[in-house]
Amino acid sequence: MSYERLLRSSEIWNLKSEISILLLGATGSIGENTLRVVRGHRDRLRIEGLAARSRWRDLTGPAREFGVKHIALGDPAAAREAENSGEFAAGTKFYAGENGLCEFAGLPGADTLVSAAVGTAGLLPTLAAIRSGKRICLASKEILVLAGKWVMAEARARGVDLLPVDSEHNALFQCLAAEPGRRYRRLILTASGGQFRDWPVEDLVKVTPADAVRHPNWNMGPKVTVDSATMANKGLELIEARWLFDARPDQLAVVIHPQSIVHSMVEFADGSILAQLCPPSMTFPIQHCLFHPDRADSVMPTLDFAQALSLDFRPPDPARYPCLGLALQALSAGGAAPAIFNAANEEAVAAFLAGKAAFTDIPRIVERALSSTSFSDPETLEEMLAADAEARRLARNA
Repeated sequence: MSYERLLRSSEIWNLKSEISILLLGATGSIGENTLRVVRGHRDRLRIEGLAARSRWRDLTGPAREFGVKHIALGDPAAAREAENSGEFAAGTKFYAGENGLCEFAGLPGADTLVSAAVGTAGLLPTLAAIRSGKRICLASKEILVLAGKWVMAEARARGVDLLPVDSEHNALFQCLAAEPGRRYRRLILTASGGQFRDWPVEDLVKVTPADAVRHPNWNMGPKVTVDSATMANKGLELIEARWLFDARPDQLAVVIHPQSIVHSMVEFADGSILAQLCPPSMTFPIQHCLFHPDRADSVMPTLDFAQALSLDFRPPDPARYPCLGLALQALSAGGAAPAIFNAANEEAVAAFLAGKAAFTDIPRIVERALSSTSFSDPETLEEMLAADAEARRLARNA
């Protein structure tokens, strides 16, 4: 994606008086924060549709509040329950299953899709939204990890804007937009280091799921919070950055920044470094994407430099974060390796959260999948999905 082209095309977007939004992943933390942003800007933002996997009861309140008439659920049984519940307004249209999600994502009455489904569940709906010409606010990093080649090619072919919601990639985008056309040397992603960054490494085997879902800075879902603790999330973000910014592996770096205030940095050819700062709230990058290239008043308090503020940085410890090293290996190997890393990590985290694996088993399971699978470069999305399925099978049996 050419970000110079994105900036030019966004000048037209800035003229829109109202932005209508389909929210995929409405019951998660990104969904909740998107609704918070919309709530603060009802004069310009409108929710056209809400989608979730199965938690339809969590959609009833937002549907009433925002007058939503399009509801999609990936679980067909949940969609039937929702439609027969009488909890939604008369005239509400329901969409069920994967095909229903894709139909929902292509609705002609909306111009923006916020893609925030957990894992790769949002891949096909996001492609459907791209093919219908919608602007994409992408919060699911796994989509580009699995299918970056096809998603980015589709976006280019359709002339669709794809804006990164992840706070790190959104920060990189803002820094690069400040210096359009300038040659960068490195993209530096920051990481909190997770909730166990100061634990003795030998104690990590004792980590419980209850320990792992409590993040010191961010309010996120269980899977993403565990990924933060292992820094698998940062590995996924490096792979995503490769697709978003056409970066080589040697141009990508990670630094631990416990305060989560500097969200990423760009080092340019002359050695100058630009950083983007804001509090650790996802409302900031979500709002930036929804209004870009415009800016609107923040719905949350911003940094107060009248108060003391310390910013610390340190390199990640490979012994503490083996998943980060495995992600870098997958990024360098290319082909199906990043998708295999992602699929195996999803299965390993699910096993850990279910009490079927130890926290320290997560990198072991991922490494086994990577060492047991071919890294050939799939020519079609179907071949990549087959590699994903095989990695999941290996991870479940590890």
